[in-house]
Amino acid sequence: QVQLVESGGGLVQAGGSLRLSCAASGSIFNMHTMGWYRQAPGKQRELVASIIGESSINYAGSVKGRFTISRDSAQNTVYLQMNSLKPEDTGGYYCKAQSTVWGITYDYWGQGTQVTVSS
Repeated sequence: QVQLVESGGGLVQAGGSLRLSCAASGSIFNMHTMGWYRQAPGKQRELVASIIGESSINYAGSVKGRFTISRDSAQNTVYLQMNSLKPEDTGGYYCKAQSTVWGITYDYWGQGTQVTVSS
């Protein structure tokens, strides 16, 4: 089993910054993809950013240029640097990891960390 633990959420004013961290532990093998999703109240969970390997990165259009995802494979940790935060960035932020073993892909989720951006 794999455990993901997020940290770094909180309350910040619009225009401010936060840095989220997600540390993976447990039976980590071929964890090729890590990413961040968010879910606002009453809305579906959506992809914020993902990273495959060390450098193949994808961002949601709404965060491009403001958020940066990075990964420390040696520490099994993924980060999300969030700058120029807006009230619409408010929501629960969830870390997701994917590993593939013998052709089967497994998804793992963290418990989430709350980000609240005040106007």
